[in-house]
Amino acid sequence: MRVKAQLALSIDRIIKNRGLSQTKAAQIIGLSQPKLSDMLNGKFRGISEAKMLECITRLGRDVQIVINPQARPANARGHIEVSLG
Repeated sequence: MRVKAQLALSIDRIIKNRGLSQTKAAQIIGLSQPKLSDMLNGKFRGISEAKMLECITRLGRDVQIVINPQARPANARGHIEVSLG
């Protein structure tokens, strides 16, 4: 859920930076305006991470997934981070 929250925040920032209304943004990304509004307000249970990544690309941004080769101790977990460059 944390990753979805970070992706939703990125989508919101892109929409605001482009000066788009929610209606126009919804048309661009292929969601209804109410569904977009729900997502931006943290109600994204019915939206997959893949769909959210697709929304970002439809808004004209590239998505890059990088797996860091940095070695960690066997019992340590890595972390996931979403950043808007």
